[in-house]
Amino acid sequence: MLQRVLVGLVALSSLTLLFAFRGLDDNRFVSWQWVFAPADLPALLSVAATGVLLAYWFSRAPWPADRAAPALGVFAFLAALPFWGEPEVIVDAARYFVQAKHLSLFGVGHFLNQWGQQIPAWTDLPLVPFLYGLLFSLAGETRLAIQAFNSLLFAGSVVLTYLVGKALWDRATGLCGAVLLLGMPYLYTQVPLMLVDVPAMFFFTLTAYAAITTVARGGVPWLFGAAVALALAMLAKYSAWIALAFFPVLVLVSARHARRKALARAGAIVLGAAVLSGAFLLGKAGVVASQLALFWSYQVPALSRWQEGIASTFFFQIHPFITLAALGSVALAIIRKDSRYAGVGVIVLLALMLGVRRIRYLVIVMPMLALMAAYGLRAIREIPTRQFIASCAAVSALAVAVAGYLPFLRTTSAMNLKQAGEVLAAMGGDTVEVIVLPATRSRVNPAVAVPLLDLFTHQRLAYRRDLSPAVSPQPGVEATSPVRFTWEVPDAPFFLIAPEPHAPVVLVMSAADQPVPQAVANRLAGYAEARQLMVTDRVFRFQTLVRIYRPT
Repeated sequence: MLQRVLVGLVALSSLTLLFAFRGLDDNRFVSWQWVFAPADLPALLSVAATGVLLAYWFSRAPWPADRAAPALGVFAFLAALPFWGEPEVIVDAARYFVQAKHLSLFGVGHFLNQWGQQIPAWTDLPLVPFLYGLLFSLAGETRLAIQAFNSLLFAGSVVLTYLVGKALWDRATGLCGAVLLLGMPYLYTQVPLMLVDVPAMFFFTLTAYAAITTVARGGVPWLFGAAVALALAMLAKYSAWIALAFFPVLVLVSARHARRKALARAGAIVLGAAVLSGAFLLGKAGVVASQLALFWSYQVPALSRWQEGIASTFFFQIHPFITLAALGSVALAIIRKDSRYAGVGVIVLLALMLGVRRIRYLVIVMPMLALMAAYGLRAIREIPTRQFIASCAAVSALAVAVAGYLPFLRTTSAMNLKQAGEVLAAMGGDTVEVIVLPATRSRVNPAVAVPLLDLFTHQRLAYRRDLSPAVSPQPGVEATSPVRFTWEVPDAPFFLIAPEPHAPVVLVMSAADQPVPQAVANRLAGYAEARQLMVTDRVFRFQTLVRIYRPT
């Protein structure tokens, strides 16, 4: 009882301490400096304290084993639901939307044939845009389908984290690992976005579980399933290719006996995955080679500039209980000479040794970090106390994300595009004409707003490139700029259609007082302004303010 009271007090005290030193958080997406004002502390602590009380109630006895997996999955999915109201803040989503729309409009054959050619691939692999395109084909071109899909993958990652921990050690460790994965507030903000990080995390964790299970059970069905899981991870994101280094380690440490047989099975899995993924990648060898060249010449050197502080990542965006327990787990594993620990620890240490200092690029290994922390909690004998520590981390993270991150993101200018889609849906019609004015204080090509707007609309968008003056990058855009793709990826052909004579017109601007060129003013003759969406923020340079016009 006393132990858990102290844990609860430490959880609330650590939240207060982080709030006081929020100036140390240099996260580029949801820094506590931007998210919280001094007056927000009482409300944040109230939400967190309520969560801690609930966590205490749920941790009074060991959690039931028979319902653990479904309960974890349902809770994770429900925890992600509030964030469906988040706008599409990260402009990379435009790339994945365009690729997915190619599939939904022209079919699977077109996607497989034209990926990397008519369908710009940049440094992306095809699996996740392919799955998004299938969703558009089946459920319609709606963001809701993407959010539901990613929330299911997030919930699946939580369940798989439990299963990996259970397979390597025991049920209690797996449960704590799964709950600790919910103790990373940054992760909630990524679930509803049309990106590849959460799906890649799911396929990577699926690969880990498949490897452990296949080594233990053997058999052709399990070998084939593990090969498919590894192939999917390899086709999800290039950073998932570290699974190739991670895979043999995981196989060896999970095979407590008959390691030769385990290595033979691992070899069969890798060979099968190479055949499955190679069938596509070899056919796109030229595209893959150019992507890897771009990756090494562009992204790898830029990692030194695209960084966030260790304090930001491991104390503000990941609950400090997780970080401290993970650090302690290294010593505990050494003392106990537990080789199984390498199965989860190696991949996290490898990511850090490679110089990854931005949390978005660490999403894929977050389940392994959670399991490291869960292993560290094994130093505490009482399982209910372990469960309470993990639960405090989870509820504190959820409080930060719901009370801080979500309201902040809904006040960014990206919200204008989301609301514009709702306004256009109410107006009806088949086509909307879109004009984009030059960016005034951002290096982003403002034309990227067109696919981001399309994500929220049901009408066809006719992009008036002739009336949108941004035709070349600004002088400040460098070869290593993180927004370089917005200038180098060409406009999608399905946006370059002839507008209908009396279609609504959307004008996307960077500032409310931005001058309207004469050619645009002439086009708007005979139109009346129907709606202004002018939410601005002082955090992100790329602003998307919207005016909607309809014919008089």
